[in-house]
Amino acid sequence: MKTKLPAQSGILADVPRAASYLFLSRKAGIRSSQALKVLRALAQKVDGDQTVMGCSAMLLNALGRPVAGLRAFPAFAQAKVDLPNTQSDLVLWVRGDDPGEVFHLARQWQHLAAPVYEVDSYWSAFRHKAGNDLTGFEDGTENPKGRAGVAAALVASGPFAGASFLAIQPWVHQFEKFDTLNPAERNQVIGRDLTTNEELDDAPPTAHVKRTAQEDFTPEAFVLRRSMPWANGGTAGLMFTAFGASFEAFEAQLAKMSGAQDGIVDALFTISRPVGGGFYWCPPLSPVDAAVSVGGLKLP
Repeated sequence: MKTKLPAQSGILADVPRAASYLFLSRKAGIRSSQALKVLRALAQKVDGDQTVMGCSAMLLNALGRPVAGLRAFPAFAQAKVDLPNTQSDLVLWVRGDDPGEVFHLARQWQHLAAPVYEVDSYWSAFRHKAGNDLTGFEDGTENPKGRAGVAAALVASGPFAGASFLAIQPWVHQFEKFDTLNPAERNQVIGRDLTTNEELDDAPPTAHVKRTAQEDFTPEAFVLRRSMPWANGGTAGLMFTAFGASFEAFEAQLAKMSGAQDGIVDALFTISRPVGGGFYWCPPLSPVDAAVSVGGLKLP
């Protein structure tokens, strides 16, 4: 997916074969000046391709660098399910073809950040088949393509054109429950046929596709999904990763999934559950100054 906007290219690229999600927050007692200095050093080294970086509202606000539209992860008072908030200051999505190379690059980022930022959590992820969830269902079927994908994912104009708003939720799958369902029951949960990926004509109102059909919202709620499966021993799930020109589309979908909109809960919650969530702003790339060979990200 191509764009003339100075976006971090990993946002629009296909999901990589391997990845790490590195969540970091400021250590206690760190001065804002120190935090800003290290943040700028990290941003200068991020290429936006092998590593995509996002910053939280609480970090940028504390550093006196607020970004319009960036806010805290939502809490819906009417939600019928738990939607945990595990907001960190920073997220680094480290991407590549080789898991070992991704691991070592993630270690380098931890070392660079260590004077100020400590690791909240670290998740190893991977591409399954052609982009499937570990349940076997294809993930991101309704992703917008081409120009529509760019419009959904990136801020189109203004001083930070090319930036993106990132919503992340790690989900843990309950395979012991999923394994007890017969093929028809599994299809009803998602609202698609596992074999053909075709949407079911008789999908119930609780089906995932009914809760998240992006074109059914007013206004339409399109995001660019770049989710990846993750596994740690016998525990596994999906790192839901969605980029948007704002958070409105994601919030509309989450409100409907959780029952906060109409009381109907997405059947996905019967076989999986989120164990965290956070909102981040992914800065655009800075123009490269050839005289001093400085690139990196454009921070506020």
